[in-house]
Amino acid sequence: MARNHTLAKRAMLGVGASVLAIGLLAGCTSSGDAEDVVDQGTTSDENAASGDSVVIGFSGPAADHGWLGAINSGAQAAAESFDDVELRMAEGTNDANAQIAAVETFINEGVDAIVLLPSDGAALTEVAIKAMEAGIPVINVDREFSSPFAARTTVLGDNYGMGVSAGTYICEQLEGHDDAVVAEIAGIDSLPLTQDRSQGFADALDDCGLEVGARVAADFTVAGGEAAASQLLSANPKIDALWNHDDDQGVGVLAAIDSAGRDEFFMVGGAGSKNAMEAIEADDSVLKATIIYPSTQAADGIALARLIAQGKTMSDLITPSVPNRIVIDAPVVTKENVDQYIGLAFES
Repeated sequence: MARNHTLAKRAMLGVGASVLAIGLLAGCTSSGDAEDVVDQGTTSDENAASGDSVVIGFSGPAADHGWLGAINSGAQAAAESFDDVELRMAEGTNDANAQIAAVETFINEGVDAIVLLPSDGAALTEVAIKAMEAGIPVINVDREFSSPFAARTTVLGDNYGMGVSAGTYICEQLEGHDDAVVAEIAGIDSLPLTQDRSQGFADALDDCGLEVGARVAADFTVAGGEAAASQLLSANPKIDALWNHDDDQGVGVLAAIDSAGRDEFFMVGGAGSKNAMEAIEADDSVLKATIIYPSTQAADGIALARLIAQGKTMSDLITPSVPNRIVIDAPVVTKENVDQYIGLAFES
């Protein structure tokens, strides 16, 4: 009965939101005054100003590689930039049960919002729903829950878009070379994010008449990247282009390439590490580009949690709200534009 009552309340809230939206639209059309629309939410100055003090709980996986380390430090830096935010960080863990316990603690403490990058989205869904039902908005980062009721807002990088960006760049560089050999070093194949990246890559290549001719999977680690690349290079005496999904494992990939003395191809990385960008900037490596997968997602989550907890809105939107879902784009970083991105790059 309690669950049904909660779902009913959610339905009524949805109806209320729809009525509000219709009312705003009607107000605009009846008066003809555009300012009726644009003056609804909080302004950028109001958002930047100190508001009610809020306590935000943050939990993420163990920082066992550079990207996750940047996720954690970014969340902390974002919280420190607001004088009305107290951040409570749980110890990073890859144990779903330990992370569930951390969220339970946040619920018991009555925090104002929770930012959660789950070690396993499905495993953390139930406790996230529990937080939402306790009136604590949850901001889901990077790895999605398995229920729409588990988060107020979800912030994601574009994994499919990463593959599309990598494939499109390679198509541009290999234009006119229909027999080119394109290789791929993926991350962990069992993860949906890896599957999405590979699908986007295959789709983009198909659009220009190319396909993946050689593929291996690694595990997002330096050692795994080196082992996978060694296997790939040994089995393929000629390659024209290579996409490696992850710049952390790319350290090992580049080591294997150097060890093999191979330089007949160009390589595209993924995620956007400082190491990768410096190699691109120097132009003395087979690595010519990398695709951004933002390590600032948790920092964005903190900023959104603050707005939601304080009842504020996104000032750059006309609709007076904070979106339920934000997907950040996946741009290509090359020597020509690396200076625009290196300031936000993470250390592998």
